[in-house]
Amino acid sequence: MILLSLDKISKSFPGKVLLDKVSLYINDSDKIGIIGINGTGKTTLLNIIAGQTAPDEGTITMSSGMRIACLEQNPVLDKNLSLLDIVLQKTDPHARDALAFEAKTILTKLGFFDFDMNTSAMSEGEKKRVAIARALMSPCELLILDEPTNHLDSDMVQWLETYLQRYRGAIVMVTHDRYFLERVTNRIAEIDGGALYAYEGHYSQFLERKAQREIDEQAAQRKNRSLYKRELEWMQRGARARSTKSKSRIERFEALQDGVTEASTTLAMDSVSTRLGKKIIEIKNVSKSFGDRCLVKDFSHLLGRDERIGIIGPNGSGKSTLIKMIAGILSPDSGSVEHGATVNIGYLSQTGDIPRDDVRVIDYIKEVAGEVVTGEGTLSAAKMLERFLFPSNVQWTPVNRLSGGEKRRLYMLRVLMSAPNVLLLDEPTNDLDTDTLTVLEDYLEGFGGAVVTISHDRYFLDKIADTILEFRDGGEIRRYTGNFSDYLSRREPEAAAPAAAAVSGKSAPEPSRTPPRPAKPKLTFSQQRELDTIDDVISDLEDQLRRAEEDMQSSASDYEKLMTLTAEKERLEEALAEKMNRWVYLNEIAEQISSQRQGPA
Repeated sequence: MILLSLDKISKSFPGKVLLDKVSLYINDSDKIGIIGINGTGKTTLLNIIAGQTAPDEGTITMSSGMRIACLEQNPVLDKNLSLLDIVLQKTDPHARDALAFEAKTILTKLGFFDFDMNTSAMSEGEKKRVAIARALMSPCELLILDEPTNHLDSDMVQWLETYLQRYRGAIVMVTHDRYFLERVTNRIAEIDGGALYAYEGHYSQFLERKAQREIDEQAAQRKNRSLYKRELEWMQRGARARSTKSKSRIERFEALQDGVTEASTTLAMDSVSTRLGKKIIEIKNVSKSFGDRCLVKDFSHLLGRDERIGIIGPNGSGKSTLIKMIAGILSPDSGSVEHGATVNIGYLSQTGDIPRDDVRVIDYIKEVAGEVVTGEGTLSAAKMLERFLFPSNVQWTPVNRLSGGEKRRLYMLRVLMSAPNVLLLDEPTNDLDTDTLTVLEDYLEGFGGAVVTISHDRYFLDKIADTILEFRDGGEIRRYTGNFSDYLSRREPEAAAPAAAAVSGKSAPEPSRTPPRPAKPKLTFSQQRELDTIDDVISDLEDQLRRAEEDMQSSASDYEKLMTLTAEKERLEEALAEKMNRWVYLNEIAEQISSQRQGPA
């Protein structure tokens, strides 16, 4: 059953068309993710669906008696009410007692345990989590969520993901979390240049279908350019527009001209950094407490030149405190943080260096630098703004006209304009659209320096991190090699023993003062045989991969062959990565066996 439909909806603001005759229908079983570059109208579309913003034109039709619940990007809460009262605010008063247990369960999952407290002293992130609980408890047929994963730690995101998968009702959401989109949604609606493109399926299916659409559009564009060239030649010969045929041909030429001169809407981030010396940053036995609470306890780390560290942990556990100590903004209670002589830190804070509303976009960037050296040469502040999707007509406007995501993108450019060689990023993915995130990930992959980032975005951490630092109770920081998925695979076995003990009703055994004797490592016959041959297998895969890449270079004009070779290259890369991981594992066992045979030095 169709709950709501939008037909040819348009919405403009001074100097900007956000929605141009877009149409969308919402079924009672739909879970729709709305995506698009920041500032293109995602939140505006949500507000129109919710009835909070009126369109300039178009028709909205909804089923009789349909109820809508909303999670706003910046929710307003009554500070005089308790948490429980806020969460149950829109429920039936007669059913309050029956719903109280569910409300408390949701609040607990979102990190709240005192249900009688009010929101007067809460951070914006905490208020957002309370608003999530209120939206989930509100009776409705359509649930609208604007950036629900912002301000949630990874465990909370996973819980919300599972909750929404089981949710009985329609959902329309704006979120940048690509794993969330993949696992929760069954439709994707992309806003691009005022148009809306709807796709059936999850996020991965959307990527495939979007790629095909762009290929088709490029083919049509090439055809239009060829036709435009011929028509231009005809126009330049001075053709007379006396006949109906000639007039229609001129009109066709003008339409083609508009089509081939369309401006690019692709974000581009060029590598901007200064030379980095041998010594980067050395963290020695750092500790930090606030009152009786220890946030960081005796932590040491030597930051590598190209290291990519992802920092995770519950909200308020001390992640931002650590990164501020690394940046030199906070001093540790004990220990030290030493910077190399060539280190130039770019620090992206969670709240952001939000400029004054009366500051123009270009002046905000020029406060840092009027130009910057990139791989393409020296680029002016205006040119860099264009690369970050701030065209010339926007550069001279006050920043108060920008959306929250656009302000975040502008702040990121300001940080990069300082040409840092060490990036410290505190929740860089908040408020960024999926396209910008993809470009940011590519930028960080090629960044010529170290990156330390706090993030709850699992997809982002899987793409960029090679080390995970997990904050635990009491200021303990545990180190894991690999990305977020690698961390999860290692953490789950650690949690299995206490969980099993809890189920059986037995407490987990206390650690023995005398550690148990470790089992002697050994290689099975098949593992030894695999170890003996794995170097040759890896070498062969590397040769195959090199040949595939060479064939791709020589087949750039043959699309079908190129697609086949691309698939083969991806297969070889996966196989090579698997064999390399296997090589590391087998050699670690072999080294342990060798050291045991040699005995203590």
